[in-house]
Amino acid sequence: MTAHTDGSLARTLAHRAGELLLRLRAAPPPDRPPGPAADAAAQDLIATALRHERPDDVLFSEEAPDPVARSSASRVWIVDPLDGTREFAEVGRSDWAVHVALWADGELVAGAVALPALGVTYATDVPPAVCTPAPPGTPPRLVVSRSRPPAVATALALELGAQLVPLGSAGAKAAAVWTGRAEAYVHTGGLHEWDAAAPVAVARAAGLHASRLDGGPLTFNRPRPYLADLLVCTPELAGPILDRVADLLPKENDA
Repeated sequence: MTAHTDGSLARTLAHRAGELLLRLRAAPPPDRPPGPAADAAAQDLIATALRHERPDDVLFSEEAPDPVARSSASRVWIVDPLDGTREFAEVGRSDWAVHVALWADGELVAGAVALPALGVTYATDVPPAVCTPAPPGTPPRLVVSRSRPPAVATALALELGAQLVPLGSAGAKAAAVWTGRAEAYVHTGGLHEWDAAAPVAVARAAGLHASRLDGGPLTFNRPRPYLADLLVCTPELAGPILDRVADLLPKENDA
């Protein structure tokens, strides 16, 4: 497979799952809460498609048991069928997403983030064009968790004279950077690989900076699929953030 065809497949899967989620949001099943039912339906759609399109690959998803085979696999799809379940269940909110990413031989090689409520899907096959950064002198905007805004981000905002922008899904937060709604996405307190893999893949394809908050690399398909923190930002802001954040970070071990 090529990265382009894998990227096209990631885009198709995320888009199709997003369309299904919109239908379920408009007409939820009467006997189940809308979030869990939507998670399960999107999971089934993506899993079924991957069994047909990539039968030799491994699927690692938030909505399925961790497959033993991924420890020795060379190709692993890292998926969150519905990122931002809380936002999905709230009328009028658009900050929920579908994440589909492919890890192959140690690297993220393809990915897609669908924002179904906004009618858009971003993917690595045709990377999004990053909007022009804010003019010099404009306070930067830092996207943070809507439910758990990190203290580090608050302190960093004071250091940079920045504004905090709370959003739901990790995909929505990363997309805010490449669409020009913000200049950085800052997260501490931990997140799972399925939260980060697709947003990181698309952000990197778009030319954005993506790393740990200490500047270290982001690695995926690890035995413990967990990241302690995450930074996605414009290249211009990476240096100022990394220079200032070192003294603000708690000492954590995410091995």
